[in-house]
Amino acid sequence: MAEGQAQELPAIAWLRRRWGRLRQGPAPAVPPTPRPRVAVVTDSSAALPPAWTEEFERAGCFACIVLPVMAGEEIFTEGEDVDTALGLALAAGRQVRTSRPSPGQFERAYRAFEQAGFDAVLSLHLSGKLSGTADAARIASARVGIPVAVVDSQTAGMALGFAVQSAVLSAATGAGPAQVRRAAEDRLAGAEVLFYVPSLEQLRRGGRIGAAASLVGTVLSIKPILTLRDGLIVPLERIRTAPRAVSRLRELAEASAAAHVPPVLAVHYFGNRPEAEGLARALAADLGLAPGSVVVSAMPAVLAAHTGLGVLAVVVSRSVGDAAEPSGPAPR
Repeated sequence: MAEGQAQELPAIAWLRRRWGRLRQGPAPAVPPTPRPRVAVVTDSSAALPPAWTEEFERAGCFACIVLPVMAGEEIFTEGEDVDTALGLALAAGRQVRTSRPSPGQFERAYRAFEQAGFDAVLSLHLSGKLSGTADAARIASARVGIPVAVVDSQTAGMALGFAVQSAVLSAATGAGPAQVRRAAEDRLAGAEVLFYVPSLEQLRRGGRIGAAASLVGTVLSIKPILTLRDGLIVPLERIRTAPRAVSRLRELAEASAAAHVPPVLAVHYFGNRPEAEGLARALAADLGLAPGSVVVSAMPAVLAAHTGLGVLAVVVSRSVGDAAEPSGPAPR
């Protein structure tokens, strides 16, 4: 009996707990977590920090397509060693090329969400004037059985990444396709990318900026501040020295941040993380933001291949959930 009683004890304990709950009445109902109906797909040009990517993937409605970079016969994607490997290739003057992903990569991602029972997909991508990524996504969208809305963000880096964040957060609440797209587009509106490159040579080689601008930068040692406008890289200011260029980048970013209350910022780098972290701390202090609140994220390989070593970029965006600024004067 002792042995049989020992085996019954867990069951008895369960019955006692169950009886106690029944005597106390039913537990309050907990509303079920909404199932995401819309999946969000982006590409690695969004420069999402690894922790963000992991969190989005746990939401179950997110996928990121890696954009390939080639140096000779070697192909770089994203990962812990990309800074060193791609940095060595750039420092050695090897020809570095980028390529759009195949439509098949997008098709596999879309089809996986279709088979998982999603209603639709929002696919957010790097500026179509810099890459054929959005075109590949559109080709794939016609091959699957659920609606896929392909959005050319006309930007890159965390300007795209912040929009992806808003889309995933919206999708995770069970929002429909129109709401998820609106969340992304509201975040894209007014976002600004400002960046400094020590040399325009990589941009010239990749055809992302005119040869004449590259020649001026090389011969006169101009250190340009660049921006993305209507999806294209354009010069904003020409600075004579690197320290002044970094200082001016900071000033321009802070002026841009004044349009958003509160502003959200990210700093990108390639091969110069300490400099980027210093810039992020300075921006947070100057703008009265909490220490560590400015995101510091490595420039993804597909962008670093064109900007080169030593790039510093600042992305300024509105916070999650902020509505777009009204087009008319503010009410008094």
